[in-house]
Amino acid sequence: MRQQRILEVLACGLLVAGVACHPGRRSAKQPPPAPDPAVGLDQAMQQFRRGDFRHAQLGLQRLTYEFGPSQPQLAQTRYYLAECSFQMGEYVQAASDFRKVADDFSTSEYAPTALLRAGDANLKLWHRPELDPSYGETALAIYQELAARYPESEAAGRARPHVQRLENQFAEKSYKTGLFYFRRKAFDSAIIYFKDVIANYPRAARAPDALLRLVDSYQAIGYKEEKQETCAHLRRYYPNAAQLDRSCPVVADSSATPS
Repeated sequence: MRQQRILEVLACGLLVAGVACHPGRRSAKQPPPAPDPAVGLDQAMQQFRRGDFRHAQLGLQRLTYEFGPSQPQLAQTRYYLAECSFQMGEYVQAASDFRKVADDFSTSEYAPTALLRAGDANLKLWHRPELDPSYGETALAIYQELAARYPESEAAGRARPHVQRLENQFAEKSYKTGLFYFRRKAFDSAIIYFKDVIANYPRAARAPDALLRLVDSYQAIGYKEEKQETCAHLRRYYPNAAQLDRSCPVVADSSATPS
């Protein structure tokens, strides 16, 4: 009995040794090598260029967890992930993601364009300008931030027409509101809106008109000093404004000695 037990132990030992030493066998299955995120990024970019934004979005979303915070590919990944949302009409998400790219990667090549696209996304959300100006105001603020932070960038140049159009649009709205109160002789209210045009949209086409109506408002309520200051501003910055001589007539110097 004892001899049989010894033989069983020896047989088991030989069996284990044979399995361990056999070159074609492994004791445990080895995990497959981790995929290269650079390859995944290339594939996602190919899908993006083909217009396959949904699959590109899925791939880029996965890659945001695979690239480390110090790797430059992360800025590219996050930017194009936002661009996928924009291209699919998900403008709220796109605006938020572009904003984060500009803030989190402010020194990267993607930061200026991300700000531009954040403004563009807000413009896409501005469906009723006459009722709710919030998205338009946000877009304008972002474009102005872009011009301040990256004034020499291509993105800033692309934003300038948007800035001009939005400034003119908001100035026109404030001017017309001021004119509404002016015609009803509510001059204090009119002054508020005319000043808004001058202070916030000085480059708008309506700026000289707002100054002229501000002069007329001061004239109506007897604010002589304010009228003189506004006329001086008009003559300095808008010397060719229409009706300037009517609202701000030049007063002859009575102290001058006639020849």
